[in-house]
Amino acid sequence: MTIVQQLCTEFGLQVWQVENVIALIDEGNTIPFIARYRKEQHGTLDDQVLRDLDERLGYLRNLQKRREEVRASIEAQEKLTPEIEAALEKAVTLAEIEDIYRPFKPKRRTRASIAKDKGLEPLALAIFAQERGSAAPETLAAEYITDEVPSIDDALQGASDIIAEMISDDANIRRRLRNLCNTVGELQAKAAKEEDSVYADYYDFSESIKKIADHRVLAINRGEREEFLRVSVVLEQAKGYFVVASESVRGDDSCSEFVRAAGIDAYDRLIFPSIEREMRGILTEKANAAAIRNFAVNLRELLLQPPVKGKVALGLDPGYRTGCKVAVVDATGRVLDTNVIYVTQSKGQYESAKALILSMIRKHGIEIIAIGNGTASRETEAFAAEIVREVGEPLAYMIVNEAGASVYSASKLAAEEFPQFDVSIRSAVSIARRLQDPLAELVKIEPKAIGVGQYQHDMPKKELETALGGVVEDCVNAVGADVNTASAPLLSHIAGVNAGLAKSIVNYREENGAFISRAALKKVPKLGAKAFEQCAGFLRVPESKNAFDNTGVHPESYAIAKALLAALDCKATEAAEISQSVDIAHLAEKLGCGVPTLQDIIKELAKPGRDPRDELPPPMLRTDVLKMEDLAPGMELLGTVRNVIDFGAFIDIGVHQDGLVHVSRITNRFIKHPSEVLKVGQVVTVWVMSIDLQKQRIALTMRKPG
Repeated sequence: MTIVQQLCTEFGLQVWQVENVIALIDEGNTIPFIARYRKEQHGTLDDQVLRDLDERLGYLRNLQKRREEVRASIEAQEKLTPEIEAALEKAVTLAEIEDIYRPFKPKRRTRASIAKDKGLEPLALAIFAQERGSAAPETLAAEYITDEVPSIDDALQGASDIIAEMISDDANIRRRLRNLCNTVGELQAKAAKEEDSVYADYYDFSESIKKIADHRVLAINRGEREEFLRVSVVLEQAKGYFVVASESVRGDDSCSEFVRAAGIDAYDRLIFPSIEREMRGILTEKANAAAIRNFAVNLRELLLQPPVKGKVALGLDPGYRTGCKVAVVDATGRVLDTNVIYVTQSKGQYESAKALILSMIRKHGIEIIAIGNGTASRETEAFAAEIVREVGEPLAYMIVNEAGASVYSASKLAAEEFPQFDVSIRSAVSIARRLQDPLAELVKIEPKAIGVGQYQHDMPKKELETALGGVVEDCVNAVGADVNTASAPLLSHIAGVNAGLAKSIVNYREENGAFISRAALKKVPKLGAKAFEQCAGFLRVPESKNAFDNTGVHPESYAIAKALLAALDCKATEAAEISQSVDIAHLAEKLGCGVPTLQDIIKELAKPGRDPRDELPPPMLRTDVLKMEDLAPGMELLGTVRNVIDFGAFIDIGVHQDGLVHVSRITNRFIKHPSEVLKVGQVVTVWVMSIDLQKQRIALTMRKPG
């Protein structure tokens, strides 16, 4: 199959869709732009499908490139046969191509190559031929005695080494053994030291390769790296020997028995160690892909959490010895006040802290408090709850996941943004802003530091960054950005805008004042026609006289939008209602555009400056605090999903420690993964199953007891 045909088969798409997507990608268009503004050309595929297709396209192109490289190398050796040519064309993975190339690949010096240098290859080939009636190996070997090969045993050993390498290089044997491992092989782990650890569950562990869960593979890998585990792939030896013999032994005479023995040597010394490494690599690659996919899903939900708009926020970064850092930010995120309080020391310091916070609330009109969930957050939450009780409505607080806040506060970006503040105060500012607008603040942090995945620090860096970078880009472009208030880090994720161009936009804004139209973006240095085409629809200009500039309508469609309003004879905000009584397909044809584009234009005109996050349920704010000691089995609570992982989800129920809902306790029906039901930020009802105060563990269920 051609690459287009293969993509059509794998993604269930039509040829025209795949061909158009490939053309759009090759023309340098970004995924958000293709997804949003070229819907007619690909049949309204969403950005995730387009990213998956783009990734697979890259793999298949690399596969084709490697196929041509291998073909050329074998041809240069004058060993390319029709059979090899056909096998190369049939290969659908890089592993298959490398198996075909293995016999022709230049090798380091091996036992087989040393034997060949001694002139023993003809002997090996004669024995391996296993021709009926041929002489015994010892008889054949007698003709190869030389100064370098002083005895028959030496000749036979050299021939065995050559045959073992020939068998090891057989692509069919490797394919069959790989399939056998996948079917009946097991991954085994044993204790590497007599010491208790978090890996104790794997000190005597074995599970089928085809069934083992991805998170267990990652746990075992980490245990091995930390030298608590010895790990191996186990395959019944007799089954492996049978595969080798069935492909290499062709008789029952002495030459065949010699080949059989060489095959056993090949399996033990060359083939299985290689297959074991491959299987470990395949398991790890699969587990990594699943973990990255899970992390990406969680990150998307976290970034798209509804903002708490229009409120002055108090950010608290808890601490014991160094105190609790305090920052007040206005509704736009501008820092109004900072300080440090001590709520875990003496009674006098506690009362002073309380007086200071109350005065800040009165002075700045604070309505929400954001508390980081790190060290001393439990004590800080109790302090905040007391403040809330004293002040009353509308004051409320929320525990904010502070993962990555310290990374951001110590970064060059934070130093440029807040040169007047030390690192700890910057963290408090970030925590407050995370509650006000999670997306705008979290884009400043390296995604893997945000902490909504599993084993993210074990993931291959390039793959993780590519996947998470795509999620951030999709989220930022789904929301859009106000070009006159957005930070450079936020702008750098807009389609067509890189970090350098984002800084140019901010610098131009600071030097020349606010942008008064989208068209004014063309004056920014280095922002050319292609970049403008890609980014314009995602940037909002509320100050523009042209109302379209504050919508998701692309400038290339302004003429269509104007013609639409003229055809409906209405105001922009009335278009959605009036269009319901119109034949959209006919209207689209009349206006010279596709139906998806027209529908998007109507939707955007209805709500200029629309933020899709506003349509989601608001985050759950709290006014009082619970302690683990307050919990009891059967207690019903409302909680917020903090992290969704392979084996369940962690739920914030208002105590310092998140509770775990195991995947089997999420719903009464069978689900393969918790993400089928839960997402980060979702508010759910849970019941307490058990509390372990010593280990600080809370087991929850979403299945109502009784």
